Amino acid sequence: MVRTPDAADVARAGRGARDVAHSTPVRLAARVGIAANGVLHLLIGWLAVQVALGSGGQADQNGALGAIAAEPLGRALLWVLVVGFAAVVLWRSVSAMWGFGYLGDRKKQLAKRFVSAGLAVVYLVLAVAAATTAIRGRASSGSGGEATAGLLGLPGGQIITALVGVGVLVAGGVMVWNGWTKRFLEDQDLAGADTRARRLNARTGQVGFIAKGIAVGVLGILLGVAALTFDPQRANGLDSALKALREQPYGVFLLIAVGVGIACYGVFCFLDARYHRVT
Repeated sequence: MVRTPDAADVARAGRGARDVAHSTPVRLAARVGIAANGVLHLLIGWLAVQVALGSGGQADQNGALGAIAAEPLGRALLWVLVVGFAAVVLWRSVSAMWGFGYLGDRKKQLAKRFVSAGLAVVYLVLAVAAATTAIRGRASSGSGGEATAGLLGLPGGQIITALVGVGVLVAGGVMVWNGWTKRFLEDQDLAGADTRARRLNARTGQVGFIAKGIAVGVLGILLGVAALTFDPQRANGLDSALKALREQPYGVFLLIAVGVGIACYGVFCFLDARYHRVT
């Protein structure tokens, strides 16, 4: 006879998950995953500048992963990224349930846990994309348009897509706000950092969050346009958002600035890998 798990079993399972997520190997791997995100953003920033200057290419995570795969030993590096991203998923998932005890404000804790849950999903997508690229030896393309088409094909798809667009636009606005106010510093332990490291961390974080927020906000607008026009290709992921910036007045200069800003976010990720509270 199979015994139904009781509250004590659930509690033990929860403690076990926390112990694993807070173990030294997982914490180290999570820092590797944060740094790996920095590598991707450096490449995305570089690809965005190339797009601004008229070169082809896909200026998003798939383009960045494809650039890694094309290098010697690129597939091996991708598998390292997969391990790091997977560790971040575990750590963020546990943080979403029990984390941020260092914040005294209960509302802030709940908000951080909600964000952590979202980041767990983001890093899961990155892990799957990196693994798929490592297996195939090349990155996929057009996934954003396919996802949007899938949303539009659902009953009430235009309304759902528009609501997702609003959510993405708000998320972009939150990123800009977090960058402007330096809210990201709350999640870091800079006790051992010198003045130069603190300054570089704050400046790259500010510029990076604002630039990435702008790009994400444009993607939200494109999702809204896709919903209104029933055209999924209007919102083909971050690549479409960056290319839409290029089509604006002075768009070349704007896209170069955003590309440099996204690269700054990549530099910030390297610092964040060192100073983030991975507890």
